[in-house]
Amino acid sequence: MALIITDDCINCDVCEPECPNEAIYLGEHIYEINPDKCTECVGHFDEPQCVQLCPVACIPVDPQHVESREQLMQKYERLQQETLKSRG
Repeated sequence: MALIITDDCINCDVCEPECPNEAIYLGEHIYEINPDKCTECVGHFDEPQCVQLCPVACIPVDPQHVESREQLMQKYERLQQETLKSRG
């Protein structure tokens, strides 16, 4: 399951630098999460770091992107391979 940032976001800038997959970015009005990069921190941490740090609790699971823990781990592994390839 990827996460999503709701309209309750106050653009506090806490979540974006903590995302190990660089899935969080500043959208047109609020921060957003790229579901293709979000692993809910599987492979990096036990808990999603953005959820842990968000002062307004505006980062729920995205019902449009439901994935099992195994699928999130596969996504993590794919992202790691892509990172290695891009570094040459």
